[in-house]
Amino acid sequence: MGGNHWIGVDPLAYNLRREYDNEMGEALPLDPQVRLMLTQAAAAGIRPVEQLTVAQARLAAWEFLPLQGPVEPVARIVRHEVDGPSARVPVRVYYPEGAGPFPCLVYFHGGGWVTLSVAACDPTIRALANSTGCAVVAVAYRKAPEHRFPAAVDDAWAATSWVRLHADELRLDPERIAVVGESAGGNLAAVTALRARDEPGFALRCQVLVCPVTDTGTETRSYRDHAEGYLLQRESMRWFFGHYLGNSTDADDHRVSPLRAADVANLPPAFIATAEYDPLRDDGRRYAERLRAAGVPTEHRDYPAVHGFGLMRGVLGVSDLLYRDIAAEVRQRMA
Repeated sequence: MGGNHWIGVDPLAYNLRREYDNEMGEALPLDPQVRLMLTQAAAAGIRPVEQLTVAQARLAAWEFLPLQGPVEPVARIVRHEVDGPSARVPVRVYYPEGAGPFPCLVYFHGGGWVTLSVAACDPTIRALANSTGCAVVAVAYRKAPEHRFPAAVDDAWAATSWVRLHADELRLDPERIAVVGESAGGNLAAVTALRARDEPGFALRCQVLVCPVTDTGTETRSYRDHAEGYLLQRESMRWFFGHYLGNSTDADDHRVSPLRAADVANLPPAFIATAEYDPLRDDGRRYAERLRAAGVPTEHRDYPAVHGFGLMRGVLGVSDLLYRDIAAEVRQRMA
């Protein structure tokens, strides 16, 4: 999915619509820029991930890098290693301009627990720090299939706990910590929020979940309606689950499927973004509905896009709009 395939897409031409909340159940029309992108991807012969080896999929994931737009300067980036339960976890702390102490976003990248990396998402992380005014702690959690569940979950929690314990020396505000993630990273953010809720004295300010994986089931309407032709496919998710899960019983574990958690009350406020033409759309919608029913303040917005659109700010105006919405939500919750 190289950026050179999609040079005809102009993000500035995007019409800034406000048609997210789909209360009537009518499908949002696919954004014209996204439609053009899909046409160009099909013409380029891009293969879905399930037709690739793990090594090929990881190499292909780097093609998201030029789609994310310009590499914005930040005040500084500091690398650390965190002691996890069974491994050292590398993290990068991206600081915006200012003296601090800064509110903090603990960021988990996507990629189905198998592909992508902090480095591959660097432009998005920089933009997130600048737009929110938060320091962003990007977590390089261990990936499958070399490290299957619960390795990524353990690393996500180790990094989040480390932020809380070392906030002062990191120039962070321990009372203003949130989690954010996209796709598999959204899964890790949701699972981390569940664990933090049960940790004495640890109150996250909010959780931002972009196209999150909240269940291992692949028979929802959105999985059926968008099984093929929209970048991420139903078989793609089965490929990712096959590499991530260690055994058949893992699928029912709430640390894999947070939608199956026994109790989702008293969680931090949530901002959940879904893409109308994403097999995972109903995962996000159902989780938003469950949080609302449990009394958790929840903002859900549906965008006329496909999975992965959050990593395409350089070519899709709807992606830029998503991150404007995230920045507004985070700034409000961190105030």
